Amino acid sequence: MSLLTVPRRCALAGALLLGAALPAAAGPALDAAASDPVALGWMQGFPPPDDKLIGQPDANYFSFPKLRWTVCHFRELLPTKRVSRGLGAPRPLPYALDAGIDALRFTPLGGGAPMSWADALAANYTDGILVLHKGRVVYERYAGCLDEAGVHGAMSVTKSLTGLLAEILVAEGRLDEQAQVASLIPELAASAFGNATVQQVMEMTTGIAYSEDYSDPNAEVWAYSAAASPLPKPADYRGPRTYYQYLATVRPEGRHGEAFAYKTVNTDVLGWIVARTTGQSLTDLLSARIWSRIGAEQDAYYTVDSIGTPFAGGGLSAGLRDLARVGQLILDGGMLDGERLFPAAAVERIRAGGDRAAFARAGYRQILGGSYRGMWWVFHNPHGAFAARGVHGQTIYIDPRAEMVVVRFASHPQAANAANDPTSLPAYQALAEYLLGKP
Repeated sequence: MSLLTVPRRCALAGALLLGAALPAAAGPALDAAASDPVALGWMQGFPPPDDKLIGQPDANYFSFPKLRWTVCHFRELLPTKRVSRGLGAPRPLPYALDAGIDALRFTPLGGGAPMSWADALAANYTDGILVLHKGRVVYERYAGCLDEAGVHGAMSVTKSLTGLLAEILVAEGRLDEQAQVASLIPELAASAFGNATVQQVMEMTTGIAYSEDYSDPNAEVWAYSAAASPLPKPADYRGPRTYYQYLATVRPEGRHGEAFAYKTVNTDVLGWIVARTTGQSLTDLLSARIWSRIGAEQDAYYTVDSIGTPFAGGGLSAGLRDLARVGQLILDGGMLDGERLFPAAAVERIRAGGDRAAFARAGYRQILGGSYRGMWWVFHNPHGAFAARGVHGQTIYIDPRAEMVVVRFASHPQAANAANDPTSLPAYQALAEYLLGKP
């Protein structure tokens, strides 16, 4: 299906749901200070001036620099479903702020002049960052659209939470990772996913004909975007209308298990598997298993399609501290205050990593020697680090050796992590080395 067969605003809204970066204006991007949404005056006033409005039915609310406001305001643009924090009091986070972190210096990947931790935050358009060391907050900063009471789009970090829920079910014996997808989701029997195993879906080694090249108007992602959009379809639209309907149309290409290929549709299949296995939507399951049990400060929420299906591959928005609580729970192998919330085996499997040879075929030059397991990126470095990663700079970075969790929200003008990895990954490593010497 061509993009021309769907209304552009519908397809672009779907692309936003999929975590896509819409084309930016030509020319060099504004730096972090110049593109700050507060400084630019987006959506300020009652009403805001016409030239400062961001909203529907405009199709460019996720183009830079507007995206720097949008990432904190998805609920004002798209329908969502709540992930309840429950009714209990928030669990306090202990603080031991370290004033020396801003001055830490490191050399970017590929060389170049050394830079400080503080300089890297602006270079990566950081909206919020929090560091836990041994369970204590040692660093916390907010900028752009975000403050401590706000929520921010996590983008493809969402995939890793979907993967975590699946790994929990595998560890509990409720989900067989060697089962074929069709045995769990008969509606996918005739699709490319039907004869793939659950493990191949979880490690994104499925052989499917699906392109996420947003520069190609005929790429399959545009048909997926149109199906995923909750906006009304035109009267002559004949394509799929939901995530589930689109997934059933995906055709095979290549062989399952041979190579890692990062394709969002795998996560939405996994979300379907998790929901069918448990009889709960992702929002309800995430609340029941994690969000309502970690002492979260705020409800989280997911964007949804036209029938209310949560976007498993990138729809989560959450508070910075709450995502840090999730990261700490994972670092601690599912234990919280002496209570086990899920089996340690779920995290052990993620940390062990996936097929490194299959991952190498994907050519990620900044993650050489890495792998992908349970929708998590595993670095296989001496510290055993692994991460959830999302476009425009979102991350949960976990370093077990340093007992460190870094959670970052950002709104980098370039979507791909390759744009910020050269100044992010060495910064995290430098911080880990610094914290190793701290009590």
